[in-house]
Amino acid sequence: MEIKAEMVKELREKSNAGMMNCKKALIESGGDIIKAEEILKEKGLAEASKKAFRATKEGLIESYIHPGSRIGVLLEVNCETDFVARNEMFRNLVHDIALHIAAAAPLYVSKGDVPPEVIEREKELYKKQALNEGKPEKILDRIAEGKINKFYEENCLMEQLFIKDNDLKISDLVKHNIAKIGENIVVRRFERYVLGEEMKGR
Repeated sequence: MEIKAEMVKELREKSNAGMMNCKKALIESGGDIIKAEEILKEKGLAEASKKAFRATKEGLIESYIHPGSRIGVLLEVNCETDFVARNEMFRNLVHDIALHIAAAAPLYVSKGDVPPEVIEREKELYKKQALNEGKPEKILDRIAEGKINKFYEENCLMEQLFIKDNDLKISDLVKHNIAKIGENIVVRRFERYVLGEEMKGR
């Protein structure tokens, strides 16, 4: 099948991928734009995984104040070069993540940031709840593990569903941007402030 220039252009506008990559994906999909978009996503995510180990010493510190000035966020997101730190797509990503933090109130960046004692405390709590509900003792550990996964989804930024698109976790959003921008991106740390809230350790 002949791959026409307008097809390549349409796919490029949808995916933000390079012209040659768009043409190759269209050839591979037999001219099916939806399939070609999926092919580009899969290849992009595979490339993003490879980039995950590259050093990130540049980036941005973003501040976001929610309307009404009662919630504020400070967020650091790192990338590999100053050139990307000035890139509009990267800046939009950082802003979107800061806005998400203001709305979704995560406590940690990722699963690895949750202290082991917090996990143990949560597991014991879930086991007691299950026992009080009359669940058999032999399945308490399995119930606790399932609840811990839910705990991660609610409290870890990278596991939360993106407020602007509930089909994407924040980790997926970051991976998609790594694929589009071509550099490793790391959400390093954040602080979320609520007016009048008592200070507490994590």
